[in-house]
Amino acid sequence: MLINLSFLSSKPTGISVYAKNLCNYLGRSLDSTLLISKPALASFSQLCLDSSKYYLIPDTMTPIQGTRGHAARLAWTQWQLPKIYQELRSNLLFSPVAEAPIFTKCRYVVTIHDIIPVRFPRWSSSLTYYYRFWVPLVLNQAEHIICNSEATAKDVSSFFNIPSAKITPILLAYDHLHFYEQDVVLSPKIPYFLYVGRHDRYKNLERLIAAFASLKNHQDYQLWIAGASDRRFTPDLHTQAQALGISSLVKFIDYVTYAQLPDLIRGAIALVFPSLWEGFGLPVLEAMACGTPVITSNLSSLPEVVGDAGILIDPYNVGAIADSMQTIGESASLRSQLRNLGLIRAKQFRWETTSALTAEVLQRFI
Repeated sequence: MLINLSFLSSKPTGISVYAKNLCNYLGRSLDSTLLISKPALASFSQLCLDSSKYYLIPDTMTPIQGTRGHAARLAWTQWQLPKIYQELRSNLLFSPVAEAPIFTKCRYVVTIHDIIPVRFPRWSSSLTYYYRFWVPLVLNQAEHIICNSEATAKDVSSFFNIPSAKITPILLAYDHLHFYEQDVVLSPKIPYFLYVGRHDRYKNLERLIAAFASLKNHQDYQLWIAGASDRRFTPDLHTQAQALGISSLVKFIDYVTYAQLPDLIRGAIALVFPSLWEGFGLPVLEAMACGTPVITSNLSSLPEVVGDAGILIDPYNVGAIADSMQTIGESASLRSQLRNLGLIRAKQFRWETTSALTAEVLQRFI
């Protein structure tokens, strides 16, 4: 079996975390060869590769190269990957993202994490067209489709008319050796609410900033926004904070390394994650595992992840976001209650379970 890791770069994202943990298990349980670039392989140094082989591929096809990288990967996937499949005499390809060669004899299983470019289309973005026209071809030709939540499975079935029998939802997990409760080493001078993730429109940061500004004592807090800057969206967020007179209280943190993330989460009053839609929502799970209270949306997969261990709000309602932030900021007893509930809830999500269920699916088609 081949595992296509052509999308990996030296700066891991949530999907990279998923791929890393799966490969750690699948490499030991199934006879597999990783298709991976040299820089990505170096960033996967913690993987147990003893029982996995790897086949080096070009490193010019990652999100770091932007649109050019995506286009190069699409061409490589369509034209070069089938040749590698044949050369290595594989009988199955597993892709942890919805990318695979179409109109070929390659048999494959893919994971799709969300269809947000279809739910929230941006017609200036090539990604919208990719998901609208190319992804359905990939999914229809796949032997089977793995989704990261029931919400994503329902989206795939309804938007792309895929039979539910062809789809298996398997929830993600977190690294329990990396994200866990621990006393904060350096307490911040000013308590802060935290958001972790991209700055895309559907992440709903405009309403989050507006909600923070409406707190009756917002000067007693800070709002930290962690995630790589995006020239399409981040400047507007800076402008909004400045117009609301809170630019000194809103702290934009760029890309946070995997090593830095747990301490950043542990130091927050709460993780506020009011996304309009998520395929899964790893930051929410990682926050609960660290004992940090969670405020998040009552839409998509997020209730599947949080259960009753966080505050669920209508993400379109600025007042509801603000009220939850105000309440959690003022109530130490509520923070303690949510911390305990979150720690219990997080224990239900294990990569061993996710990987074992994935291996069961793949074994059916090998």
